[in-house]
Amino acid sequence: MLALLAAAFYETARQGSVTAAAKRLDVSQPTITSRIQQLERHYGVELFHRRGNRLDLSETGASLMPLIGQMLQIENDIDLTLRNEQELRTGTLRVGTTGPFYILPAIAAFRRQYPAVRISIQIGNSQQVLEALVDFRIDIAVSSQQNDDQRFIRHTIANDRLVAVVHRAHPLALRDAVSLEEVGEHTLLVREPGSRTRMLMEQVLEQAGVDIPPSVIELGSREAVREAVRCEMGCTLMPRGEVGENPDLRAIAIADDMPSMREYLYYLDARAGTRLISAFIANVACVGESASTPAR
Repeated sequence: MLALLAAAFYETARQGSVTAAAKRLDVSQPTITSRIQQLERHYGVELFHRRGNRLDLSETGASLMPLIGQMLQIENDIDLTLRNEQELRTGTLRVGTTGPFYILPAIAAFRRQYPAVRISIQIGNSQQVLEALVDFRIDIAVSSQQNDDQRFIRHTIANDRLVAVVHRAHPLALRDAVSLEEVGEHTLLVREPGSRTRMLMEQVLEQAGVDIPPSVIELGSREAVREAVRCEMGCTLMPRGEVGENPDLRAIAIADDMPSMREYLYYLDARAGTRLISAFIANVACVGESASTPAR
């Protein structure tokens, strides 16, 4: 309210008359007069010396002019910033993901539509990215962990079976299918504790009665696991969609009955209506019945 009253006073002083101020602010002359009087009554001050139709700034009014000018400029800056955010001419989209493979096409499409928006991509395991989402450190989380927290909106964006991934020179590389027992005979590359991929790998090996060999190598990201396979350090299990088209890698079907691994996109229900998140979700390809289903 103060800004509204101050603007009436400020424009009247700048324009030299109530009539010109009313035209400038697109309100009636009585409205301008009423706002100035309200400001004077509220603070018990005189902003103008009135001599008939002539208005001269009082000493108090003159001292307020630069201050009100700064206040109105700040108000305009705030308005501009909010409009730019609304129209996505500025801002930052922060994505936390367990791996880039499923979400990069959506990010690329968003970038083409809104090139002025900065994009930050953070890599972590499922637990880490969901914690970052709750803490407002990211806007979007991509995780293979199904979480039913009522604060989340969840979309399914991928649903792939696990495959064995080996280097093209690996002894298993020429096989059309392998068993989990055969995979367990070789050095396994695994994610760190807390990773959904690691938990699922351990689960299927245990169900198949395969002991995890002591020669496992633990790595901190999906990209690191793929690079380790490419460097012939061992083999791994991962969803088919994460293998990519690297000529050094071979994705081999597993003869055992393998579960599917889903990839989910999460954002906070409380932020679902924001322009930034709505614009990004419009570029996301969702699959399955749970697409657009709140996690509650």
